[in-house]
Formats: sequence, structure tokens, C-alpha cells
Amino acid sequence: MTVQDLAEAIEVNPKTVERWITQGKVPYRRHQYATASVLKVEVTTLWEDSRMVDSATDLSKAEIVTVYPHRHMVPTGLWREIYGRATSHIDVLVYSGLWLSEDPLFHDLLKAKAQGNAQVRILLGDPDCAAVKQRGIDEGHQIMDGKIRNALMNYRPLFQSHPDIGFRLHDATLYNSLFRADDEMLVNTHVYGIGAYMAPVLHLRRLPGGGLFDTYANSIEQTWGGARQVTEHDLTGA
Repeated sequence: MTVQDLAEAIEVNPKTVERWITQGKVPYRRHQYATASVLKVEVTTLWEDSRMVDSATDLSKAEIVTVYPHRHMVPTGLWREIYGRATSHIDVLVYSGLWLSEDPLFHDLLKAKAQGNAQVRILLGDPDCAAVKQRGIDEGHQIMDGKIRNALMNYRPLFQSHPDIGFRLHDATLYNSLFRADDEMLVNTHVYGIGAYMAPVLHLRRLPGGGLFDTYANSIEQTWGGARQVTEHDLTGA
């Protein structure tokens, strides 16, 4: 990226950017965050000082919109609201997420977003993998594989009619279920011994330089990269 490119992206004079580079001038705080966002790095990578470390910590805290003590306390419509606002990225990373797969309005929303050229990705646990079996034991019901197969059956019409919606199965040990919609995310933590519906949920909104949102977003990317495509056999068992 040239000096001119960066200056135009963050709406400052190119001479100002040159002084940051050649004279070691420190930009105003808002320009630091804007520059870090454009370059896709942490602010402290570019300007290392104690004030920036404190500020980055504060920004990460500011990315937390609210915390719900239990998933069942999340407002019913919030899941659809954040996905409804998305225009480019819709991700669901769960083991089964059965309750979402049973929602016909959620299915309609996914269809509309995919037709609007948003990237839609649904990541479910592989029902035959060790991590899924262990999660069922940890929750005390040992039926996680069955819940995943039910979710796959619910998604079958969507899978068959909308090939532009990505479905994959993963074998990862999930520490959180993640629901991303562009720069918003709901993080449903996993707690040993209880079902996810009883565990806390964080509502996050990404801020340039914050880092917390991106940490979870990177987890989605890594899990997606290691997951396998869903097949017709997975959907039917035949």
C-alpha cells in the first residue's frame, strides 16, 4: 500500500502519513485505529507505548455489548436480528444448534442472505467423532450425535436447494458455540456439566484495534478450514 493509498483510506493528507513514517510522528488516536484497521494489524504493532496497551485493552472491553448469564435469557429475536443486519458474512459454528435448525424463519433468512451474495457457512459437529461423543458425556445426556443428525435432517431441504450455502462437519473440541453476522457475534460459552442453553452468552461488536472479536472470528476460520463437506449420506444415513 502506498502512502497515497493509506492517506485516502483514512482521509488524511499524504504529507501527514509521510511524517509518521519518516519523522516518527505519532498520529492522533483516531488515526491510529483507522490505520490499524486498514492494514489489518493491532494498533500496538504500529505504535508501541503504554498508553496504546491500555487503550487496546479498553477497546477489547468495549467490544462486549452485553453478557447474558444463560443462553435462554437472550432475547428470542436477537439471533435473527443480528443475522438480518449482515450483508457479507454469516457463520454458525456449533455441535448441533438444533434450536436454530428448527426455526423456519432462520431458514428463510439464510436463503435471502445467500441470494444477496453473503457468504453463509454452517458448521456442525461430525456425529461420529470423539469430540461429539465427549460433549454428550460432559452435558450428561450422551445424545449429542442424535441431535446433530436431527439438525442435518432439518437442514436437508436447504442443503439440496441452495448449494451456495456452505455446510461442513467438524471434529473439533468446541469451547464456545459462535454465531457471527458481519461485525457482530454471539458467543455461547461451553461449561462442563451443563447444556449450552444454561451457559453464558457474550454479545460482541467488532471495533478496530479491539482484538476480542477477531480472536473468535479466527477460530471460525480455522475450524472451517479443517472441516469436511456434508454429503447426502450425512443427511439421510443411507
